[in-house]
Parts: sequence; C-alpha cells; structure tokens
Amino acid sequence: MGDISIETLPQIVSKCFDSLDDGHLKRTGTLCTARANIITGMVGAGVLCRSWDIAQLGWIAGPAAILLFSFVGYYTSRLLSHCYRTGDPYTGERNSTYMDSVHSILGGANFKACGFFQYITLFGNAISCIIQASLRMMAIKYMHCFHENGENSCHVLANPYMIIFGITEILLSQIPDFDGIWWVSIVSVVMFFTYSLIGLGLAIARVAASGSFKGSLTVISVGDATETKKIWRCFQALGNIASAYSFYEILIETQDTIGSPPSEVKTMKKAISLSTVVMTTIYMLCGCVGYAAFSDDTPENFLIDLGFNKPFWLLDIANSAIVIHLVGAYQVNSQPTFALVEKQADQRWPHSELIAKEMKILVPGLGQYNMKLFRLAWRTVFVILTTVISMLFPFVFNKVVDIISLGFWPLMVYFPAEMCIRQKRIPKWSTKWVYLQMLSMACLVISIMAAAG
Repeated sequence: MGDISIETLPQIVSKCFDSLDDGHLKRTGTLCTARANIITGMVGAGVLCRSWDIAQLGWIAGPAAILLFSFVGYYTSRLLSHCYRTGDPYTGERNSTYMDSVHSILGGANFKACGFFQYITLFGNAISCIIQASLRMMAIKYMHCFHENGENSCHVLANPYMIIFGITEILLSQIPDFDGIWWVSIVSVVMFFTYSLIGLGLAIARVAASGSFKGSLTVISVGDATETKKIWRCFQALGNIASAYSFYEILIETQDTIGSPPSEVKTMKKAISLSTVVMTTIYMLCGCVGYAAFSDDTPENFLIDLGFNKPFWLLDIANSAIVIHLVGAYQVNSQPTFALVEKQADQRWPHSELIAKEMKILVPGLGQYNMKLFRLAWRTVFVILTTVISMLFPFVFNKVVDIISLGFWPLMVYFPAEMCIRQKRIPKWSTKWVYLQMLSMACLVISIMAAAG
C-alpha cells in the first residue's frame, strides 16, 4: 500500500469530516431524510383520528385548533433547532442529543428532567407502535372473518401479531445508528401517504353518496353524550391535536444526521417548514372530510372501528400500510434510546471485549456488516421488553401512553423557550420574554386539561 502524501491529507479529511467544525464524522442526512424522520416521528397513525377530534370541537373550533397548534409547533421547533449548537447556531459546539442541548445551555435539574420526559416518551411511543400495529393486523383478519362467518364466530388474538412485529423490529434494530434508518423513514412516509389518501378517498365517497356535509358549527351538538362528558372529550381532543405536532424528542437527533454545509440549522428549518405544511394539510383534509362523512358518529379511527367495511381489498391495503409505517415509527422512536445506552456502556467500560468486539458479516448484495455483540444483545432485549409489556397490558398501557404523550409541554414548549431565552440573552420582562412565558403557561394549561380529559 502506497504512502499518503501531505498534499492528499486535506482531501481525505474533507471526505471523512464536516468542513465547518470540530472533527465530527461527516453526516449523510439531507433535507429529504430530515423531513422523512419528522413526519414518521410525528404522525404514528393518528392522522385518521383527527376527524374524531374535530367532531368533539365542531366545525369552527376544530380546524382552528389544528391551525393554532401547527403554528405553535412550527415556532417552538424552530427555536429548538437553534439549540443544536451551543452559542452560535452556525459555528458553536455541537450537541448530538436533546439532553446534550439542555445540559450545555440550561444544565442542572433541567438536564435530568429533559432526560426523563424524552426517554419515557420514546419508550411509550415504541410500545404504542406495537399495540397499534397489532390492532391493524387484527382488523385485517377480523374484517374477513366477520364477513365470511358473522360477528359471533370471530375471535382474533393480539399476541401472535405482536410477536411477529417484535421479530421484525429485532432485525431492523441492528441498523447501527439514527443516520442509517433514513430508508426506513422514507418507506414509512410513502406508507403514510398511502393510507391517508385511502382514508380521505373513502370519506369523500361517503360524503358524495349522502349528498351533504354533516356536523355542527359548535360543540353544542352532543349526540348521546352528556354535557359533562362532551367537555372532557373536548379537552382530550385539544390534547390529541397538540401532541400530533410533537416530534421534539427526535428533533435534535435528526438534526445531528444532517450533512453540512449548508449549516444544519438552515436545512432543519426548511425541513420543519415543509413537514408542518404537509402535515397540517393532511390533518385538515382527513379531519374535516371524515367529520363531514360521520358527524357525531365519527369513530376514533374509521379504518379500524368499521367506519368503513368495504371494499375489502382497499381497506387491507390501508391497514397494511399503517403496519409498515409503524415499523418505521418504532425505529425512529427507539434509535435514540439504543444510542444512549451504548454510549454510556462505551464510556463506562471502554476496554470491555463484549462492548467493543465486532464481528464482520458479509451480507449478499449489501456488502460487509459490522455486528457488535453488545448491540445485538441489548437491542434484542429492548425489543423483547417492549413486546412483552405490550402483550401483558395492551389496552391499559395504551391509555398510559396517551397520558404520557399529553405531557408534550416540557419537550414541545418549555425547554425550547427557556433555551432560547438563555441562548439569546433575552432580558427578563422584555416583550419577547413575556410572550414566551405566556406561550409556555398556556400550553401547560392545555396539557393539564388534556390529561384530565
């Protein structure tokens, strides 16, 4: 092997490391992959629940709430993107995780609180993906059985489908890092558009068949619910819409995959803008058309609650697309936890053969894969743990996950606002300081109301 000359070193360094800063390995993420991660992390399968949310709030308050929280999510996520680097957002020291950003800018108890909220949310989201995916697979099986044998002859168990989902995630979890799951996110986004458009098309067809738009302008129309129950449902709907724009637990981690130049913050702000416009449009269309189709009888998810029962093949495609989307969403929500534990293990046991040893495996068509024994063991245990919890407490834990997601306030508003104040040295009681504090308090109240609902 020939010697490397001094003249060629700058070229080699430029190919392996980012040119802007501090010796980090070159990232390969782009605007497209950032948008894919945001959309995959943001939606789950909740887009099909927006019609239920609008049904609780009415034609005026429902769309207004979607627009309001889209603005809040857009604004606070841009604040958070400026915290990827400490100090100057273009040349300051990088922070690879949300916790690192909070630690370097706020420090102390805020750092621990951020870690608690972020990773409990990610863990809950991973379990929710398993539960929701199994429900979609069960829906496919039940729908065919229902129309062939009748309702009383159909009994579908969730556990086999959860195990199938878990085995799939064990395989995908061996993708080394967050940067490597870009293709999983892109596939998930394609699936998201697939089932969203199918749901939207079915709702439009139902509206056309009835010849009228249903629903009420206000929340006065309560159907068979009492006034008190309607109020609690309104609180729940507000929380659902607010948390639908919550992808903050993976925002910094996504930004850390973006290559530069141009600077990560510029690319991330574009990704946030485009993703917010896309999601708000889809939420508004599916929510409004779904409410127009079902009125007060709008189900929480009309592809699984038999809001539609034909055509079978189209519903099968939609539910299958949801399952594939949730496969990607599980990875997006799990990779930060994988990275945290593996980083801590490397720092605590730097000379451990179990931690550091790699096995080189030749994968036909994909080249060489470097498998670490610790990564294989730890990630497999994590997937098994989330799958077992899902199997033991499927419906109870799903409600717990709903409550966890309603704690969107710390990650979505509080930490971005406080870091912005510290980063930009905003004076206390200045106009912007007061505005940020009012925004934070308002979202805290909504979070409490939603959790109570």
